[in-house]
Amino acid sequence: MNIVYTYFCLMRFILIRKIIIFLLPLAVCFLCTQKIYSQISFKNNINPANNENRIQWNNNLKFAALNKNLRDTFRTYPYSKSRVRLVAAANAVVYGAILVGLNELWYANYPRSSFHFFNDNNEWLQVDKVGHGYSAYTESRLAMETWRWAGLSRKQSIWIGGLTGVAYQSIIEVLDGFSAEYGFSPGDFAANVIGSATFISQELAWNQQKIKLKFSFHKVNYGEPDLEARADEIYGSSGIERMLKDYNGQTYWASANIRSFFPALNMPKWLNISFGYGADGMFGATDNISHDENGNVVFDRRDIKRYRQWYLAPDIDLSRIKTNKKGLNVLFFLLDCLKFPAPALEFSNGSFKGHWIAF
Repeated sequence: MNIVYTYFCLMRFILIRKIIIFLLPLAVCFLCTQKIYSQISFKNNINPANNENRIQWNNNLKFAALNKNLRDTFRTYPYSKSRVRLVAAANAVVYGAILVGLNELWYANYPRSSFHFFNDNNEWLQVDKVGHGYSAYTESRLAMETWRWAGLSRKQSIWIGGLTGVAYQSIIEVLDGFSAEYGFSPGDFAANVIGSATFISQELAWNQQKIKLKFSFHKVNYGEPDLEARADEIYGSSGIERMLKDYNGQTYWASANIRSFFPALNMPKWLNISFGYGADGMFGATDNISHDENGNVVFDRRDIKRYRQWYLAPDIDLSRIKTNKKGLNVLFFLLDCLKFPAPALEFSNGSFKGHWIAF
């Protein structure tokens, strides 16, 4: 069984890496095009000497000033059939690869069943649900940018991009529904929808993401041999496995840009305030006890408290750091889904405590 599990983990890592490698050139391509067109513009060839033109000129300036903070700048590219086909083909290939990969590398090892539902809303102190929302949000951002690069209109890019996030995440839910070991989770699906809706609603209301969902992770040192063995069993032993599966080390953040909400404040445009959520003490989905296939208790650490963690910390919005270096723009976009390590204030177990650096 350990050999099968190790093989699965290795193949899953290879699959994820190939997907990232496939998407990265596309991201670089649309972020590095030579000319960007602004959707909102006003005429700059009006002669102020003419009274009527002067009024129109002043009105345009006022309009631009009022919308300065509302259009962080949704820019459009010329419509290109070849780019539309490329993006559509890329989505079809990636979507199919995920579907086939998950089915063959994971679900093929478990018995199939008729489609059914499974309520897992009380598991993992809902950290997994927040993770679903974050994933759908992040995938929506990337998808919108690719469709924008292809030349679709603002609303088309937003809606197609946002719904793509739900579609990608819902693959897992549908496959779960046909697996005897799992089931379609309405809670997971709702979290997917909320994540994409968070992206869509901000683009439609503000034409920018004033509040970005971000992720951070720290590897937990459990300290005791039985706890480390249990963590290896349920979370995996490698760094990539722990990052993807160890809910005790994951924190999800809502990072709000201060200047976008309060433009009159004399603060850096890149400075954010972020609110984080995580949990600790979890060595099972609902409790810290485990049984073997015969019903015998093989792990029992109900003495360890499972608890939620809430954080307050500064953050950096990398997308608001202006640079003419195309490589840096690409890097900032890719890294902007991660929370910048910074001092943080934690509230948990009814009390506050500070961290010099929180991940």
